[in-house]
Amino acid sequence: MSRSTVSGSLLDEEGIARALPRYVGVVRGERLAKFEVCRHLGADFFKRDSTDSLWQLHDRLGGEYIEFEKKIDSGYKPARPERSFLDLKAELAMRIMSACRFCERRCGVNRLAGDRGYCGCGNSFTLSSFFAHMGEEPELVPSGTVFTCGCTMRCIHCQNYDISQWFTPGRVFNPGQMAEVVRRLAGEGCRNLNMVGGDPTPDTWLWLETMRLVDAGIPVVWNSNSYYSEEASRLLAGFADLYLLDFKYGNDRCAFEISDARGYCGACTRNHLAAQRFGELLIRVLVLPDIMSVAQGPSLSGSRRTSAPGQGST
Repeated sequence: MSRSTVSGSLLDEEGIARALPRYVGVVRGERLAKFEVCRHLGADFFKRDSTDSLWQLHDRLGGEYIEFEKKIDSGYKPARPERSFLDLKAELAMRIMSACRFCERRCGVNRLAGDRGYCGCGNSFTLSSFFAHMGEEPELVPSGTVFTCGCTMRCIHCQNYDISQWFTPGRVFNPGQMAEVVRRLAGEGCRNLNMVGGDPTPDTWLWLETMRLVDAGIPVVWNSNSYYSEEASRLLAGFADLYLLDFKYGNDRCAFEISDARGYCGACTRNHLAAQRFGELLIRVLVLPDIMSVAQGPSLSGSRRTSAPGQGST
């Protein structure tokens, strides 16, 4: 069954079409997923180039990406370049792996050499499970959900604690194997590729490498706790179609005491604003009994500030 026909009438609802117009277009096969657009935008670089020069090129192309996407959406069909914006993102992400700073902790461990930081992740995916998830937001289901081990936070209320904190062993997968998972989920009619966890942030490089190998036109859902670094945010711009982001706390004291996440509010706000600029956004707000006014009240106010008219929140 085509993913465009699964619960297709839901995508016709005015609120969803208004809040997530491009996502709806990708699901229906009317537009290219962002990683595909990214793959068509040429990037003139060499692996010997300095990291600083690659970031300069990346940020310049990031400025060009939005207009390039509009041209693609209008029917422009460029030839595939020898090296692309997606290739550049993967190269930069690989370099970050040698002194990891994908999340706000910025551990600096050399994960390419097999070292592991706070999240416990190494240089390969550790896959817990993947399946067509019917319990996500209605506009997402059936969602091709991929659960990988490891997380950048330690929420004491985590519903996936066994996965995020490595109590359940997973299977080691490389990007080639994960690309086959993506193809299988797309072939089963899943509406999107839902990168979960734990949290997908530690696997940023691996996901970029995976999508370089994927030929299925499936939108990318970045399903995250929002505790990722500015560098990770820059790499996600032009890659993630739909950001499904948590806004867990409205103050840093609760974020630290409950989730061991120092500086959460600033990182979360920054990443929501970037998501709103470069993709489409759904916001998840955590509600905890007895501390609603202390922890969640300000986050609800913040989510209203970061969601412009036409942007989704949940």
